[in-house]
Amino acid sequence: MLGDLTPTIKIYDTTLRDGTQGEGVSFSAEDKVKIALRLDEMGFHYIEGGWPGSNPKDMEFFELIKQYPLKQAVVAAFGSTCRPGVPAHQDTNLKRLVESGVKLATIFGKAWDFHVTKALNTTLEENLRMVRDSVVYLKSQGLKVFFDAEHFFDGFKANPDYALAVLQAAAGAGADAVVLCDTNGGSLPFEVQQAVSRVVRQLPGVPVGIHAHNDGELAVANTIMAVQAGATQVQGTVNGLGERCGNANLCSVIPNLAFKLGYQTIPRENLVYLTELSRFVYEVANLNPVANQPFVGESAFAHKGGIHVSALMKETGTYEHLAPELVGNQRRVLMSELSGLSNLLYKYKELHLDKNSPEGRQVLEQLKNMEHRGYQFEAAEGSLELMLRKAVNGYREPFQLESMRLILEMREQQPIYSEAVIKLRVGEELVHTAAEGNGPVNALDNALRKALETIYPRVADLRLLDYKVRVLEEKAGTEALVRVLIETGDGKKTWGTVGVSTNIIEASWQALADSMAYGLLE
Repeated sequence: MLGDLTPTIKIYDTTLRDGTQGEGVSFSAEDKVKIALRLDEMGFHYIEGGWPGSNPKDMEFFELIKQYPLKQAVVAAFGSTCRPGVPAHQDTNLKRLVESGVKLATIFGKAWDFHVTKALNTTLEENLRMVRDSVVYLKSQGLKVFFDAEHFFDGFKANPDYALAVLQAAAGAGADAVVLCDTNGGSLPFEVQQAVSRVVRQLPGVPVGIHAHNDGELAVANTIMAVQAGATQVQGTVNGLGERCGNANLCSVIPNLAFKLGYQTIPRENLVYLTELSRFVYEVANLNPVANQPFVGESAFAHKGGIHVSALMKETGTYEHLAPELVGNQRRVLMSELSGLSNLLYKYKELHLDKNSPEGRQVLEQLKNMEHRGYQFEAAEGSLELMLRKAVNGYREPFQLESMRLILEMREQQPIYSEAVIKLRVGEELVHTAAEGNGPVNALDNALRKALETIYPRVADLRLLDYKVRVLEEKAGTEALVRVLIETGDGKKTWGTVGVSTNIIEASWQALADSMAYGLLE
């Protein structure tokens, strides 16, 4: 597939409709507009905005999106064929599609005879009438029409002649594309390939699309196989959001088609924003990003094993199927008990650590011993860098703890009173201060900041973003070893630090002190 002969695969996004059927996913009309505009900027061809006949929020979206002239994307409204026994021009849902003001309507109809007789409780011939009349009516209203053949692959396996007859009814009525839906998500790639190949042969000149669900964790594979078999439209969602196990993940489908198979999808130069798009949609949906999501996940190009990192330093292709920069992601090297000296060399190039350095090997052994005792450095890169600097870079700590005292007072039916008193040595100066807080850790944090701010004004810019405690020895009860992880930021970057002790205050101090020290690095 080279040059001008490379086919273009049209990308049809249904995050705003099918994606919202996923558990825990909800978008306001304004949220939908934000996502639609971002998809348009990315160069998506079609954006399915919702089902105007089902709820007021989707109708609100269609009104709002009219205010924004889109650069590339065509907004689609979704609905069903007319109901059994109801003429298309009298069907309320079809009228809502027309009233939404869109230029493209996507309607679904049954392609599985089992669903026609059991779910719709009508005849096979009446179902064909519903498909034909619905397409004819919408076309007569000036709309472009895509027909989603619901349960097509199950229907094709059960009664291929009828499933194909449904497609022929839609195409014969003027549908601009027929879309084959693996609605239950249980088809296998070879089944999809065989079915799509036959449809393409029997409907020459009719654009064919694929809409795959992920119940067998094969939605991406099934989508790619459909394209290989002749489908020219791909339907899916950003991050694979959707009902049950989700839809085909466009963040995986698009780079596979573009980089692995050479198809034209969205503009190639926009693929570098794919990771940003993924995280934007997670943020709007108020969901935590999936770290190990292919291509765009934080762990997609994260390397932990020492042998892997050693090879990566020679040639990145040894353990990466794709350069992370192509999709806007980045390579990460993790440190743990599985790490080798190569991890340190790669991760901290600016410290000029030599591969034969005894200091580097000493730090590596120290790291492994500390992880054995309960430390974890994957999310505590700040503590790790400080440890390395102390060993190889002549690092001088900005402050040292001389003493610390905590005062806790709790009275019945009254809040807990917490005060931290600390004495620090900062250079040649001894700083003695105290501060109250909402609990002992907050008091300690406030006292530390109070002691340092006059000497290091930058401390005022440092913000504690997250504080996590994990019990490492559950059976030890209140004497258990605990690990404290702290995330700190300065508005430009964030870093993690760690502390471990049987005393939660001591562990918290370790992490707090490292977080401040790292923030003061020049």
